[in-house]
Amino acid sequence: MPQVLDGLRVVDLTSGPTGGIATMVLADFGAEVIKVEPSGGDRFRSMASSPLWLRGKRSVVLDLHESPGISRLHRLVSSADVLVVSGPPGRAARWGVDANTVETLAADIVHCSITGWGTNGPLAHVPAYEGVVAARAGRMLAFERQLRRGGPVFSAVPVASHVAAQGAVQGILAGLYARGRGGGLQRVETSLLQSLMPFDLVELLLVEMSERSGVTAPNLAAMGGDMPTLNYHPVRTSDGRWIQCGNLLEHLLFAFLDAIDLLGEMFIEERFTEPPGLWDSDAVEAARDMILTRVSEKSADEWMEIFRANGNVAAEPFLTTAEALNHPDVLANGDIVTVSDPNVGAVEMVGALAELTVTPAVIDTPAPGIGEHTSVVFEELSQPQPSVVGPGLGSGRPLDGVTIVEFATIIAAPLSTVMLADLGARVIRVEVTSGDPYRHLVPGGTPAAKTTAGKESICIDLKTAAGKALARELALSADVLVHNYRPGVADRLGLGYDDLAALKPSLVWVSVAGYGRHSPSTNRPATHPCAGAAMGGAGYQSGSAVFAECNTLDDVREISRQLIRANESNPDPNTSVVAASAILLALLARQRHGVGQAVYVNMLTANLYANADDALSYDGKSHRPTADAELFGLGACYRLYRSSVGWVFLAVTTDREWQQFCRGVGRLDLAADPRFVTVADRGLHDTALARLVEAVFGARSADEWEVDLTAMGVACVRADGSTPGPFFAHHGQVLANGFTPITRHARFGEHRRWGAIVTVNGGTDNYGPGVLAGEQTDQMLAELGYKPEQIFELRRTNVVASEPSV
Repeated sequence: MPQVLDGLRVVDLTSGPTGGIATMVLADFGAEVIKVEPSGGDRFRSMASSPLWLRGKRSVVLDLHESPGISRLHRLVSSADVLVVSGPPGRAARWGVDANTVETLAADIVHCSITGWGTNGPLAHVPAYEGVVAARAGRMLAFERQLRRGGPVFSAVPVASHVAAQGAVQGILAGLYARGRGGGLQRVETSLLQSLMPFDLVELLLVEMSERSGVTAPNLAAMGGDMPTLNYHPVRTSDGRWIQCGNLLEHLLFAFLDAIDLLGEMFIEERFTEPPGLWDSDAVEAARDMILTRVSEKSADEWMEIFRANGNVAAEPFLTTAEALNHPDVLANGDIVTVSDPNVGAVEMVGALAELTVTPAVIDTPAPGIGEHTSVVFEELSQPQPSVVGPGLGSGRPLDGVTIVEFATIIAAPLSTVMLADLGARVIRVEVTSGDPYRHLVPGGTPAAKTTAGKESICIDLKTAAGKALARELALSADVLVHNYRPGVADRLGLGYDDLAALKPSLVWVSVAGYGRHSPSTNRPATHPCAGAAMGGAGYQSGSAVFAECNTLDDVREISRQLIRANESNPDPNTSVVAASAILLALLARQRHGVGQAVYVNMLTANLYANADDALSYDGKSHRPTADAELFGLGACYRLYRSSVGWVFLAVTTDREWQQFCRGVGRLDLAADPRFVTVADRGLHDTALARLVEAVFGARSADEWEVDLTAMGVACVRADGSTPGPFFAHHGQVLANGFTPITRHARFGEHRRWGAIVTVNGGTDNYGPGVLAGEQTDQMLAELGYKPEQIFELRRTNVVASEPSV
């Protein structure tokens, strides 16, 4: 069986890991990826992670400052199926590879552009480093309560880059899918800014509702109190290590208490006789201390052996990403591959983003040398390519006609299908008759407005024979089935792959789970904080806290507080984007090769991708840079600073940028100081430089610095202007690019919703709202041929249901 993308050529004009990961995924699944580099190579080749995101590609060197180099580039592009460009909006135009020009070279090409801020708006040309975009969009301010110093906190895990990479993959695959149905040029656009939207789970909607009603929006950072919930508590073991619990639902919390031998002891006390959700604050604090004390009696390895044996405890140790490469479940599932690199030797690294059972990835080729394939590639292009007039711009809904049926709860899997709905797929959501439990985490059901956006919902009691038969009908009517059941559940419901594929071989059947299907923990529950801890993201965000001395119970309580603030919800959206990419790979395999298949996505691998800057190991690899103790940033030239009013984030990574910064702040003496002339010099004198720059920023306000320095092309922005919700609701950069379109919800009325992370051909004018549980129940039944009297009977017997709108 050929690979998904066999026979397709991708020209990669990106720089660095964001575009690099996107085209790496395409190479993993069979595309010929040709990376175009300057004579010295991609400037980000110096990153320790480059052997990962350069794997599987060919490299050609072109001088794009001269017309002969641009002419050769155009010849190469004319042979391509996909072109990927990155950087500020004007760069592609300077090289003659903007979408309009490329259409004259290759009329049916998929043209993908990855920018920092979008193509329009006041920030469009500000250098778009991950930290700069995260700071300006409010992500760093959202971490404020991680520490007690006040002000924004450096956001360490490069989640915007991760989502943008997968957004590019999704847009490219959707564009190829549309092209396969006769479409012409496909224009794909994504950005770091819109890639931060998946991490705001509810604040944008709350801002919209509060402004309409005149009631102040709740402070999300203050919700839930200062300490972790008992369900999601980090706990410290006798050997000083930390374990993250993720027992979201009550039965999982009981399993955890039973595993640590507290359940019986607690329930003989009167204050614990009510269910945990009804405990008063004194009971919660007493339970917290009992849990922390009990867990301190054994080592992390001892507790993990107990939890794994129990099978119903969601818990994982805090590891670094480097340590995560040896996690027993990651290894057993085959999620780590080894490639022999001619420069650094054997490289162990994260493998395929998902398991496609019929058209799997093949990863066996190392990163190319700079320009290694220049001669051979252009020899292949010796014959001029004929120009073709294309059929014009394609649809903004490239997945129109694709039907997805979803049996999934909470965030990771449901959010993945929102991304596909935004690309035009019809997504039918099957919920239990009381609705997805996620709907009930906040009164009014606001969280589900995000995870159900653009979908239709039907509520079915899957414990009844009639409900199972109905669910099976829906599944067999679909192109794709997505679920997040634990192993065996889908089979018991009549929704297992073998059973359904026997009747519909073309079905794409997708499992989104915590652990891989080949791992020893495959049957264990998993929630986002477990993956965040186990794959290194939470520990990285926590800075030094995970290694702090804890001599008293109060010390343990304080560090547990910091760790849960560091371990926010990002592992769920990190998984969502990987799942959406995997689904599109399988859909394209079906279109190109005529095969359906089972697809397996797991949260551990997805979060290794989110931490791809450290998801590899080889002799001599440098350590992942870590933030300072106060979590300002990674060094004097990439960190947060207090100004006279507010905070700024500064990113200066090259000598040219340093010179421009010194001119912008009126300190040419710093530019001439021999301690700071080069990147290496500045690194050696980082502490002294940070003090000097801090004094510079203290002279003016954050807003003033942003206006003046960004006008000079220096990446310096205000970092405490707002949290993400208000930013996405009101900032001119968001509005200029249409990143938060207006929709109308049955309960919440008209509001701005989180837009698509990627658009194809400009997207659509009618991104759908979230839906109530069972809002389309009757409609779905009628489409399946049920008559009114049959629908009435199904409702009377509670086989189906709907949530009231008020």
